Amino acid sequence: MRSELGVSLAYGLMRSLGQSIVTGEFDRTGFPTEAALCQRFGASRTVMREAVKMLSAKGLVTSRQRQGTRVEAVDNWNLLDPDVLRWLMERPFSNKIFLEFTQMRLAIEPTAAALAAEVQDKLAIAAIREGLEAMVAHAGDQEAGLQADIDFHVSILKASGNPFFWRLKPLITNALRLSITLTNKIAGHTASIAAHEAILVAIEKGDAISAERASESILRESLNLIEASEAAVEARKAQNA
Repeated sequence: MRSELGVSLAYGLMRSLGQSIVTGEFDRTGFPTEAALCQRFGASRTVMREAVKMLSAKGLVTSRQRQGTRVEAVDNWNLLDPDVLRWLMERPFSNKIFLEFTQMRLAIEPTAAALAAEVQDKLAIAAIREGLEAMVAHAGDQEAGLQADIDFHVSILKASGNPFFWRLKPLITNALRLSITLTNKIAGHTASIAAHEAILVAIEKGDAISAERASESILRESLNLIEASEAAVEARKAQNA
């Protein structure tokens, strides 16, 4: 049986190496040998192999006998893995991944809001209202307000009654924390309470079409903000070239 200490050390190594892979540290040099990594981190081969196995499960690397370990192309990474997504979003100049994530939300959340209006799960809808009330109560507290915003959106996934949407909770929670922070920074203010309330009211009334439109409106605004920010970054690059 693996010791808890060994698992903890392996996870710490996996996290450090994963961040290095995603930020491109090994793009030119290739992934280091096992011996080099053990020397660099002062880790045993057993712990290092466990860390590499975790990276492999995330699609970041592949290991073959007599060929060593190599970093996989981005297309092979498990982008739905919360760790991989967080590392991607923590990269400098990562507006592109925020844009792609918001596009994914646009494909999912309006439908979830419409389903929530149709399903009418009262307990789940009450949780959405709790999220909105917390947004109001913590409007002056950036961290608590952000968590309330996340709770609001995640509760809609639950209220949809679709178990596949609910399984996205870890992914949505992790990515929302970063993407909402970005869009709030770009906009210069926190999320619109009125816009969120419009989604809730439509869900409570059982108005699926209005719920879908209200959800889509919020996400399209976020998409426009990110696109404008990306265009500004590209314009500055062109001027400095």
